[in-house]
Amino acid sequence: MSGADLLSVEAARERVLAAIRGPLPAETHSPEAALGLVLAEPVVAATDLPPWDNSAMDGYAIRSVDVAAASDDTPVGLRVVGEVPAGGVATVEVGAGTAVRIATGAPLPAGADAVVPVEETTPLGPSGAAAGPRGRDAAGPLPAGCAVHLAVKPGDSIRRRGEDVRAGITVLDAGTTMTPAAIALAAGSGAASVSVHRRPRIAVLATGDEIRAAGEALGDAGIPDANGPGLRAMVAAAGATVVDLGIARDRLEDVLARLHRGLAEADAVIVAGGVSVGPYDVVKRAFESVGRVDLWRVAVQPGKPFAFGITPDGSVLFGLPGNPVSGFVTFELFVRPAIRRLGGHRRLLRPSDRGVLLEPVTKAPGRRAFIRAVARRDAADTPVRDAEGRVPVVLAGRQGSHVLSTMAAADVLAVIPETVDALPAGSPIELIWVDRG
Repeated sequence: MSGADLLSVEAARERVLAAIRGPLPAETHSPEAALGLVLAEPVVAATDLPPWDNSAMDGYAIRSVDVAAASDDTPVGLRVVGEVPAGGVATVEVGAGTAVRIATGAPLPAGADAVVPVEETTPLGPSGAAAGPRGRDAAGPLPAGCAVHLAVKPGDSIRRRGEDVRAGITVLDAGTTMTPAAIALAAGSGAASVSVHRRPRIAVLATGDEIRAAGEALGDAGIPDANGPGLRAMVAAAGATVVDLGIARDRLEDVLARLHRGLAEADAVIVAGGVSVGPYDVVKRAFESVGRVDLWRVAVQPGKPFAFGITPDGSVLFGLPGNPVSGFVTFELFVRPAIRRLGGHRRLLRPSDRGVLLEPVTKAPGRRAFIRAVARRDAADTPVRDAEGRVPVVLAGRQGSHVLSTMAAADVLAVIPETVDALPAGSPIELIWVDRG
C-alpha cells in the first residue's frame, strides 16, 4: 500500500468492531462473582431497601412530642422500657414518657417517630439521678431511664422502609458493569444471582526465532520475550481471561498449530510479530489459511503493520507488530475496544483529555502519532491543569518503537494528527489516558 492507501485509525477500528458479533452469551453468577462483568439483563429489586423503618443512629427511639422542650439546660427525662439490637425484633412499644434503646439498623418499635442519638442523652438510674456521663456509648446494662438534651423532630434519625429501593423496580440496567458498588446494590436489593455476559477468552501468541521465554538463555541472538507477558497483562487488564499460546518459531506450521489451538479455546487470538512483509513474516499467511484478512496497514505511528482477520465461524484474529511499543499502541487502539465489545461494555475507548506540550515533537508524514508522554502532577500525584484546563505534558523519553522504558514511564498518549509533521512547545494536544499504577 502507498501512504495514501493507509487506513485511518477510525476506519480500521470501525472495521474491527463491525466484525464483533455483539456481546458474548449470558451466564449466571452471584453478584460478587460478577465483578467486572456486564449485565445482560436488568436487576430487579426483590425487597424494599431498607426492608423496614429502622434507626440511623445508636440511641433511643422516642416520641418527638415528649422532648419538644428538651435542651442542654432543661433535659427531659424518659423511662427506658426495653431495647432493640441490630438483627433483633422490636417487641416493646414506645408510649408517652418512655424510650427504647436502639442500635443502628435495628427496626423501629411501634409508637416511636424519632430517634435521639446516644450522644445527646445521659443515662439515669431508678431514682432519676445520672447513672453515667452524658454521651456514653449505647452499650452496657440497660439504664432505667435517659435524660434527653435535644429536641428532635418527627422522622429524625430514621431510615424509612423503601426510601432507597422499592421491591419490583429496576435497580441496575442491562449494560451496567458490575463494580463493587453495583454488586452491593444488587445483593442489598435481594438478588441472589445476576445474568452477565461471559468474560471474553483471548489467546496470546508471541512469535520469532529470536524470542526467549523468561529464564531461558539468550545465546548469541536471543532477546527476552516482552510481547507475551505484556500482551497477556493488557488482556487481563481489559477484563478478559488469557489463554497462553507460548512462543512460536518463524515457521508457518508452528504458527498454524498454535493458532488452531487458540481458535479452539478462545474468542479471539492475538499474535505478536510476523505481520510485516519480511521473508520470515508468516502470520498473515497463517491468518489467510484459517480465514480472511480484512486489513493490515494503518496510518498510525508506531504500529503501521497491523493484521486483522476473521474466521468462517466468526472468531477474530489480531496480528500486532513485533516491536513491543507498536504492539502496545495497536492493542490500545484496536484490540482493547474489541475485547470490551465482546464483554458487552458500553464505553469502549479510553478517556481522552486536553493537554499542552511543554516541548516540541516531530513525527512521520501522513500518519497519526501516539507519543508516549508524562503529565505534570502535584505533590498529591494529581495531574495539574493550566488556566485553560489543559494538562501540561512532557515526552516520557525516546520515542522509538523498541523503547520499553518510555512506554512504562508514560501515563498518557499525546495524539499528533496526520496533517502535521511537527508541533512546537506550547501547542494544544489531545491526550489519551492509559493505565498507571
